[in-house]
Amino acid sequence: MGRAVTVATCALNQWALDFEGNLERILRSIDIAKSKGARYRLGPELEICGYGCSDHYYESDTILHSFQVLAKLLESPATQDIICDVGMPVLHRNVRYNCRVIFLNKKILLIRPKISLANAGNYRELRWFTPWNKARHVEEYFLPGIIQEVTGQETVPFGDAVLATKDTCLGAEICEELWAPNSPHIEMGLDGVEIFTNSSGSHHVLRKAHTRVDLVNSATAKNGGIYILANQKGCDGDRLYYDGCAMISMNGETIAQGSQFSLDDVEVLVATLDLEDVRSYRAEISSRNLAASKVNPYPRVKVNFALSCSDDVAVPTCVPIQWRHHSPEEEISLGPACWLWDYLRRSKQAGFLLPLSGGIDSSATACIVYSMCHQVCLAVKNGNADVLADARRIVNDPTYVPEDPQELCKRIFTTCYMASENSSQDTCNRAKLLAEQIGSYHISLNIDAAVKAVVGIFSMVTGRTPLFSVYGGSKRENLALQNVQARIRMVLAYLFAQLTLWTRGMPGGLLVLGSANVDESLRGYLTKYDCSSADINPIGGISKTDLKNFIQYCIENFQLTALRSIMSAPPTAELEPLVDGQVAQTDEADMGLTYAELSIYGKLRKIAKAGPYSMFCKLINMWKEICTPREVASKVKHFFRMYSINRHKMTTLTPSYHAENYSPDDNRFDLRPFLYNTAWSWQFRCIDTQVSKLEKMEGISLAEDVD
Repeated sequence: MGRAVTVATCALNQWALDFEGNLERILRSIDIAKSKGARYRLGPELEICGYGCSDHYYESDTILHSFQVLAKLLESPATQDIICDVGMPVLHRNVRYNCRVIFLNKKILLIRPKISLANAGNYRELRWFTPWNKARHVEEYFLPGIIQEVTGQETVPFGDAVLATKDTCLGAEICEELWAPNSPHIEMGLDGVEIFTNSSGSHHVLRKAHTRVDLVNSATAKNGGIYILANQKGCDGDRLYYDGCAMISMNGETIAQGSQFSLDDVEVLVATLDLEDVRSYRAEISSRNLAASKVNPYPRVKVNFALSCSDDVAVPTCVPIQWRHHSPEEEISLGPACWLWDYLRRSKQAGFLLPLSGGIDSSATACIVYSMCHQVCLAVKNGNADVLADARRIVNDPTYVPEDPQELCKRIFTTCYMASENSSQDTCNRAKLLAEQIGSYHISLNIDAAVKAVVGIFSMVTGRTPLFSVYGGSKRENLALQNVQARIRMVLAYLFAQLTLWTRGMPGGLLVLGSANVDESLRGYLTKYDCSSADINPIGGISKTDLKNFIQYCIENFQLTALRSIMSAPPTAELEPLVDGQVAQTDEADMGLTYAELSIYGKLRKIAKAGPYSMFCKLINMWKEICTPREVASKVKHFFRMYSINRHKMTTLTPSYHAENYSPDDNRFDLRPFLYNTAWSWQFRCIDTQVSKLEKMEGISLAEDVD
């Protein structure tokens, strides 16, 4: 046999339950892989039905349609003379498993169920699937009739086994198994498996990509071998963006890198690698070889097929490359932009409407839409026919070719500045200038008449007229009058989203974009059902600090000079009366917290799993140079009091792009009560006790110093 194997992996933009589209993309990836000489093709996790089917996995239809797609794949000429590895749910003995189905030339070689299920954060696989707990055990799986008719097989192997081809041995991992402390590749490698495969459904989180890359490279650094990773890409129907990054690694080094963000529905990586490099690498690791001599062997499915050619001495092989990571600002520019494009084209709407206030958050959202337009124009320029077809359908012009991001913005993006008597001319000018620079269709309107009408109805019914606090009103009155303005903006946003294109003689409606950041949601610094309530929110999982850095990135990379004045202005809701024509209200003063502090609280609460007492204990050390223990206690108590009072707002939070691991998203990521005892009496008493002890110790220490 030869020594040079050619393998392919891919990143596919699959869509939950889009069986027809998913089939087309799988076939396209196989065609590309074969055209580049690959003899093995790996696809993403659950690629046939799409990863994000959620409770649709309970439906027998999902499994039925997955097998129907599998039958089409088996029958297709494209799948001949290449080992195809696809993902789908399979019911075995009335238990549902997340599986890889590996086949060659109309014959299923192995169905390999997932062993370690992802069940943290956004993942709920244990809700729908059962892990395969029978290590190195294989059973007979009786194929459904529609598959038997194609393959002529009645049963196939089902379980934890590896494939032995004529020239090498392959073993499969599925997503979470790479992250597990006892990853299967360890034992498989000791048992002589030379090629490891991993089909993933891994989503984007800011600053996470390097973790996945490091895990893949380390998988073969200690044990030798070739590691192939496939991943889903794009928005498949919910808050997550699957970020591709398909890759091929050998002996601890990256050989091929796929894109993390792109508008290509199908991306295929192909590499030719020398098996002898694996064997020679392993030969000198004596500790590995001693462990291998004692390993419990895997069942092997023999395959009369080779990944190499008999005479391949002159075939060039791939060499290692340096992985190129995006900066966080680039990730914000690209990830949410690609997510927005998927949502727009798949929802079949005609564009977006954004209430643009002239502040950092809504401006960052506008910049992400502008970045999306850049990506669309670039994809079309590079010959992406899918993106061109989608763009033409969205703008309702069969001859349209998007070439200029500003011109595309004008067609699909409407911004709206909604002024009130409490708005400053500065924010109005900032919003208008930014809209001009990105090219959006901009509307300026005044909401005072609507606010007065609503308050007038209240006054007519009750005989009382609420006042702002600067005019002698109570806190309740002041807050209610702010909320009326905010909620009227939401109503107007949806009205203009539905009818703006109608007034311009254009078909379709617009998706309303929200722009509350992750820190404001955590604190609850937003009005329930205000203009933060929208169809989707591309920045809802991004911190204020990161958004400021992103704004600076846009100034430098998109030459949006209007953002300079937005960056320098203090964040404000502009819901209270102006003082001498100037804004007197600021966000951080209203919240009693800085945005920098909120990011720290958020990470400690969610990532470090800290309640009030543990957070206090951590912060007295983190902030010992700037705060006394009593000051830390006061800050922690204020945060938890405000967080718990406002937690109910998370139940109606606009679906947001998931980008941070401390997101307070109540949908499925951050599961908490929304009715708290906001006194936190026991917890706060523990903090007070500790403060008293620390102050007493400090007093003794000071007395000793005086002596």
